[in-house]
Amino acid sequence: MTVLIVADHDNATIKASTLNTVTAGKACGGDVHVLVAGHNAGAAAAAAAQIAGVSKVIHADGESLAHGLAENLAEQVLSIAKNYTHILFPATASGKNVAPRVAAKLDVAQISDIIKVVSPDTFERPIYAGNAIATVQSTDPIKVITVRTTGFDAAPATGGSAAIETIAAVPDSGKSRFVGSEIVKSERPELTAAKIVVSGGRALGSKEKFDEIITPLADKLGAAIGASRAAVDAGYAANDMQVGQTGKIVAPQLYVAVGISGAIQHLAGMKDSKVIVAINKDPEAPIFSVADYGLEADLFQAVPELVKAL
Repeated sequence: MTVLIVADHDNATIKASTLNTVTAGKACGGDVHVLVAGHNAGAAAAAAAQIAGVSKVIHADGESLAHGLAENLAEQVLSIAKNYTHILFPATASGKNVAPRVAAKLDVAQISDIIKVVSPDTFERPIYAGNAIATVQSTDPIKVITVRTTGFDAAPATGGSAAIETIAAVPDSGKSRFVGSEIVKSERPELTAAKIVVSGGRALGSKEKFDEIITPLADKLGAAIGASRAAVDAGYAANDMQVGQTGKIVAPQLYVAVGISGAIQHLAGMKDSKVIVAINKDPEAPIFSVADYGLEADLFQAVPELVKAL
């Protein structure tokens, strides 16, 4: 039994989501191999070889893989798929884009968003916005799986000494092309990797108030900023700040929910946080049911006072 982890990387470094996926792969049993497919990605391959628990790194390097286009990356995975019993992807934008293509070409069912490995053929995954956990068993010869990274601890990034095997990159499929990217640079930690997240909800009332209340608290805590879907839909915060079932899934050490009622959609994206603090003036707000600490107060008074105290 051999497990393949398809690494999420930027051609220079391995992203944290890959470390969580390696832990899931180890739970499946057998050897764990990591595929690093990119362009001039030798540094990423070397970093993957250092991950504890990885026995081999497969490095495919070519211009067709430079930008992680799903069509090309899927073909690269398929070129070695027959060697594996399990193929695991982090449940990131990239993983969710590639995994279904691989599963379809292999004519197997994809198992999505697993949070636990029960046995090599049985897995747990959340359904109904996390309100129920389904136990899924697969008899497919190759199991294609996406891993909810918040469900698994990160494997140590150092301590391993895996061999690196180089394979030929697949040719460009010609089905898509990379046009460009606009990357927002911020000194704040990336939302899904942050240890502390401060999120604001619709109760803030406007973008100006969102920035006025949430930003100083996040600055004091060195936190990433998130938002509920209602706040994003109202234009208070950018789309990429949305936390929830249709946004980003986070599990920081500390999650501070300011003016967020706690709809099921939002809870699905943050209830695995280690410590949850809720500030809301409605004592019946569902957010208090998952909060470790709750403050029933007017956020416009409480948060500035908290910032001063910090």
